[in-house]
Amino acid sequence: MTIIATQSLTKTYGGGVTALGDLTVDVEAGVIGLVGANGAGKSTFIKIMLGLIAPTSGSVRVFDLDPVVQTDQVRARVGYMPENDCLPPDVSAAEFVTHLGRLSGLPKTAARERASETLRHVGLYEERYRQIGGYSTGMKQRVKLAQALVHDPDLLLLDEPTNGLDPAGRDAMLALVHRIGTEFGISVVVCSHLLGEVERICDSLIAIEAGRLLRADRISAMTAASDVLAVEVSEGTDELFDALTRLQLTVTREGRQLLVPLESESSYDEILRAVAELDLPLHRLDQRRHRVAELFTTKETADV
Repeated sequence: MTIIATQSLTKTYGGGVTALGDLTVDVEAGVIGLVGANGAGKSTFIKIMLGLIAPTSGSVRVFDLDPVVQTDQVRARVGYMPENDCLPPDVSAAEFVTHLGRLSGLPKTAARERASETLRHVGLYEERYRQIGGYSTGMKQRVKLAQALVHDPDLLLLDEPTNGLDPAGRDAMLALVHRIGTEFGISVVVCSHLLGEVERICDSLIAIEAGRLLRADRISAMTAASDVLAVEVSEGTDELFDALTRLQLTVTREGRQLLVPLESESSYDEILRAVAELDLPLHRLDQRRHRVAELFTTKETADV
C-alpha cells in the first residue's frame, strides 16, 4: 500500500534557496528511512507532509490526502516526533501526553488511559508522574515518541529520533522504533543522517541530496552482495596482503579487512590456500555487502 506519494514536489524559500527540487517518489508501508546530510531537505519534506508549510510546486499525498487542504485529516492519521527539545519542563509526562491526546480529539478518560498505555510502551510507565524537566535526554526523547503515538496513528514521522543520545540510548531507541514498526502495525518514517542506524531497522529507504532524490528502494536491494570478497584474519594481515599480491590478485585494505575482487571461482581457493600456508586464524571470508553510505560516496565520485 502506498502511504506517501509525491509528484515533482518542490519547495523554494526566499532568496532562491531550493530545499526540495522535483521530488517524485512513492513510499510503501513499513519502516522507511529518510536519509541525507544535514540540509538535504529531510525536515522540509516532513513539514510539507504535515501541512506545516506548503510546497512551491508539485504535489504530495499522505494516505491519498492532500496535507495542504486536508491538514486535519492527515494529522489525525500521522504522529510527529520533532527533532528539537520542545517539551515543557514543569509538567509530568502523564499530563503532557494526556494533553496531546485531548488535542487529537480523544475524550478525557480515553486520553488519560492512552497516555498511560503509550508511556508504558516507551518504557516510562514508572516515571510518568515525574516532571519532564528532571528527565534525562533519553527519557525526553521517549516522551516525544509517546506523544506522537498517543492518538494511535497509522504513520509516524520521526525526525532524528536518536539525537543527543549516547550509544546505549541510541540502541534502545532504535529497538523501540523497530518494535513499533513491526509489532504495532504502524508505518514509520525515520528521518536521519546516521546511515548505519537506518540500515539496522528499516525495510526501505529514500535517499535525498540537496533536495533531490538519489534513490528509493528496499534496503535489501541497496545492500546486496557485491563481487568483492572480504577477508579478515585475527593476526598477520600484512603477511596475507603480501601473499595475495604475489598471487597477482588485486588487493585493497579497508580497516582490518582485505578486499579482493571475485574474478573467478578459484579466488576463494587461492585465498584459503594462502591463509593455510601462513597458518593464520581466519576470522571472515565472504562476499562484501554494499552499504547505504556508498550511495553518497558514489555520487561524490561521479561529480568529481
